[in-house]
Amino acid sequence: MNAIPDQAAGQAGADPRRTQVAAWLSSLPQQLQLAPSTLQPASSDASFRRYFRVAMGPGTAVVMDAPPDKEDCRPFLHVAGLLHGAGVHVPRVLAQDLGQGFLLLSDLGRSTYVDYLRGTPTPHDTHRIYMDALAALVKLQQSATTGLVRYDKARLATELELFPDWYAARYRGQPLDAADRTALDAVFETLIDANLAQPFVLVHRDYHSPNLMLTDLPAGGPDYGPNPGVIDFQDAVIGPITYDLASVLTDARTTWDEPQQLDWGIRYWEMARQAGLPVAADFADFHRAYEWMGLQRNLRILGVFARLAHRDGKLGYLDHMPRVNAYVRQVAGRYLAFKPLMKLLDKLDGQTPATGYTF
Repeated sequence: MNAIPDQAAGQAGADPRRTQVAAWLSSLPQQLQLAPSTLQPASSDASFRRYFRVAMGPGTAVVMDAPPDKEDCRPFLHVAGLLHGAGVHVPRVLAQDLGQGFLLLSDLGRSTYVDYLRGTPTPHDTHRIYMDALAALVKLQQSATTGLVRYDKARLATELELFPDWYAARYRGQPLDAADRTALDAVFETLIDANLAQPFVLVHRDYHSPNLMLTDLPAGGPDYGPNPGVIDFQDAVIGPITYDLASVLTDARTTWDEPQQLDWGIRYWEMARQAGLPVAADFADFHRAYEWMGLQRNLRILGVFARLAHRDGKLGYLDHMPRVNAYVRQVAGRYLAFKPLMKLLDKLDGQTPATGYTF
């Protein structure tokens, strides 16, 4: 395995972007009742975006800091409008300065689904909030898709290349030989063709526990509303209808066993059919489509997490590798079409070759 660069020990010296944020907040109308002196880091993500929380009247608001030379706020604003129009609970935009890359947003609270799950969740509340998430997903998938790019063969293929380039070659330190590359290409072709054959809807692309906010519990923020609040949707596209379901049920930060995945999958499928979404009439067909989409997504995620660790020094993403690998193996080991992938995974991971394919 190649060495991974050390994470930065933290920012040294002044933070000019934070100073700009505070100055911008001070320039906003007084009726917003902002207190720039209370500005505090809220969170960051895998991109260059950062978030701050600031006092606003009796409550708080959130500032998105998206450096304009690295990020573009316009997709966030566009998708927020699409989702709001479909009844999805998303942050309200209170003020904006696209030139500086700042958005002032309503605060959906401090508790994400993953925060809740890392606490002391009860089975009843866990089931309830995930039923909420599935109901919100049905709304999201009924959104207009105006102005969004579409998943096509080239885009899906490019995403899959992260697996051999970053997971195999960089994380496992095993660049693929010609035979392995040929076998993997055939698996990729099978996955891409199957997933492009699905009906297409609006796809969030990261509809999972870090991007779902608990908004109807006491820990919720001042912008109370239906659970969940949905965030980090700026990369939405038009894509396969099972994509976001695979995201939430095979979440890199939560482990759901197969019976639980199946139970929530059936419940989503029933809600989607009732809403008139174009899911397969036979659940067995739908389940296979969901699994194959999940396999493609999770192969991509293995590559993304390896890249974040090796290229960007974000070592925390390595903690999730075993879980994502298990989700990949769960599907790859079930279908004969993916036997070459299982053999490759065993080789990369140093495991005894698997047997006993189900289908």
